[in-house]
Amino acid sequence: MTTETKDRDWVVRLAREKDVKFVRLWFTDILGHLKGFAINVDDLEEALELGVGFDGSAIDGFARSHESDMRAFPDPATFTLLPWRPKQNAVARMFCDIRRPRGEPFAGDPRYVLKRNLEKLVRLGFTYNIGTELEFFYMKSSEKPELLDHSGYFDQLSTYPASDLRRDTVLNLAEMGISVKYSHHEDAPSQHEIDLEYADALTMADNLMTAKLVIKELAQIQGAYASFMPKPISGINGSGMHFHQSLFKEGRNAFFDNDDDHYLSRSAKQFIAGLLRHAPEITLVTNQWINSYKRLVPGHEAPVYASWSYLSRSDLVRVPDYKPGFEDSIRLEYRAPDPACNPYLAFSAMLAAGMKGIQENYPVLPPLTGSVFEMTPQRRQSLGIGQLPGSLGEAIILAERSELVHDALGDHIFTSFLQNKKLEWEDYRSTVTDYEISRYLPVL
Repeated sequence: MTTETKDRDWVVRLAREKDVKFVRLWFTDILGHLKGFAINVDDLEEALELGVGFDGSAIDGFARSHESDMRAFPDPATFTLLPWRPKQNAVARMFCDIRRPRGEPFAGDPRYVLKRNLEKLVRLGFTYNIGTELEFFYMKSSEKPELLDHSGYFDQLSTYPASDLRRDTVLNLAEMGISVKYSHHEDAPSQHEIDLEYADALTMADNLMTAKLVIKELAQIQGAYASFMPKPISGINGSGMHFHQSLFKEGRNAFFDNDDDHYLSRSAKQFIAGLLRHAPEITLVTNQWINSYKRLVPGHEAPVYASWSYLSRSDLVRVPDYKPGFEDSIRLEYRAPDPACNPYLAFSAMLAAGMKGIQENYPVLPPLTGSVFEMTPQRRQSLGIGQLPGSLGEAIILAERSELVHDALGDHIFTSFLQNKKLEWEDYRSTVTDYEISRYLPVL
């Protein structure tokens, strides 16, 4: 009996022991929206072996109508109960790998894209670990951005129902096997943060999709609304999704060097160099919405320039302080992404950029010691500090020219993703906004 067969048998047996009635089969479209359907537990064994057919043309960016037949194959390692559902006649979930009818992987499946990039990395002897700071807002409803609380950074005063919602989210994630390192109120009113304990990149992408759904589900149950919109309100901080990244080789942290003043290895510095050089072209993937670029402006903590430093939170890449005796904690924090991105594609793009720096031996710029925002443009240029795109339109142009992004995403998703973003940008450009009406109509 193969390991895969044992895993399937274990899932079927566990589902029966836990009185599972329905299993939700999850996957994402190219934009990172969670999709899925439910099967009866009696069909689980067949689904694990043969997959479940569905119409791929109904999923944004998946397939055209004449090639729409897809099969979802549940990943046994992702089986877990949904703790907010009843314990009797329980509901479970599993993430799926999407395949063509003859069994070959579907190139338009974001989870497959990440797995393909991670397999390349494994051939080089590395594994890719990520921890995530996930920021979001609680609102009264989805109709308009009415805040649920007016607390600030690290405030401890209970604000019902926001503090209870955050607590219940952490408890539910723990029941699902997803470890939360920290949770707290963020700087902006009604803004909260949940930090997921680091895991391998594929597990983290699955965990992120799960966490976002849990956050939204529990808010909805309490009559509230949780939003991952990057910048829902003018004049206050937007929401980021900071990724703490490290490479491991033969069980050791490849970013750690005991002989370096800051314990950062040359591979880590070259990974940083790759991220910085390719940051403008991968920003479309890490910040994929028009609203994303309302956050990436000076004055609200989000990075604008491709710089790095130790400790400073104003730079694109930050190296958190080393805790002696914990070499696994050496990591790089990439601060541009927002919580509305597709994590499978974002991880693929960041990994491709960082590995390019290692493989092609990129020169490493010295870390900054001052504020990049206080420098003159001439000073930034002399230091080789680039700038992130200022709009979705700029990001589209940079990504479309990028061989690195094309290779990381694969032809199918690269083409579909760009087409989708171009349509969004053209629709936005032709829309007259409330800002224009209030500013120009009375005077022009």
